[in-house]
Amino acid sequence: MADCSRRRFLKTGLAAGFLAGTGSLPLRAARGTATDWVTLGKSGVKVTRLAFGTGTFSGRVQRDLGQEGFTSLVRYAYDHGIRFFETAESYGDMHRMLGVALKGIPRDSYRLMSKVTTRPDTDPRQKIDELRKLANTDYFDILLLHYQHVASWPTDTVQWQDGLSRAKDDKIVLSKGASVHGLPALRRFPGNKWLEIAMIRMNHKGAHMDGEDFNTRGPGDVNEVVAHTRQVHSQGMGVISMKLVGEGSFTTREDRQAAMRFAFRNAGVDSVTVGYKNTAEIDEAIENLNLALA
Repeated sequence: MADCSRRRFLKTGLAAGFLAGTGSLPLRAARGTATDWVTLGKSGVKVTRLAFGTGTFSGRVQRDLGQEGFTSLVRYAYDHGIRFFETAESYGDMHRMLGVALKGIPRDSYRLMSKVTTRPDTDPRQKIDELRKLANTDYFDILLLHYQHVASWPTDTVQWQDGLSRAKDDKIVLSKGASVHGLPALRRFPGNKWLEIAMIRMNHKGAHMDGEDFNTRGPGDVNEVVAHTRQVHSQGMGVISMKLVGEGSFTTREDRQAAMRFAFRNAGVDSVTVGYKNTAEIDEAIENLNLALA
């Protein structure tokens, strides 16, 4: 067989084999969407890219909806593909309200994340059991040490790290991590072997993001935050971001869209959480994230 004929045979043969196996040739990779399920690093836990946050102004916005209004909003989000819900011990009554809102929905169809306040005089297992009961759940998919804001947090919270590790062994927590406020604390995230999930504030303007002072009123250091985010992600941690609308300070659609683009295209986060007070905000967040991923 002539060389040119042999090359044609091999090319057409390989193509025919591929078509037989798949039905068609891929024209381009499918783009992602806000409601896709993604795996959070090496934790193995899968969540939707967009989460439903319940901590707007420490949960006040969500609590003010009342149980009926809040339940309706949670169900709307669920019906539109958001299957990742997050709350925290410090958000007032939100564990209980979220448990009521999700009652009757198959537990394996959504993911639930909570955050615990790491008080030194509190028994971790007792607190985890209390929060599980309030949220009407047998387990949390993700449990985080909330609001770590000093450089000494890895040694300050050993009791809580051990407690979450034991809870994971008992399968009442499936993955563990911490949320961070301030650069001194964030600098201790890279290389930390205990962390599986990192929750990091992220937006393009640095609004309510991490600076040298964890409680700064000014903009955070966007470049350093992004550098650490990329670093922990490369080490296998799942990254969830918050403050995508600058704690409500982004009043234009353009800024809210830019924040989504920045989180996924520049920082490379896995998932983001946004707090909502009505269905229009849910619709917009889904659209904004779909555009960011396009």
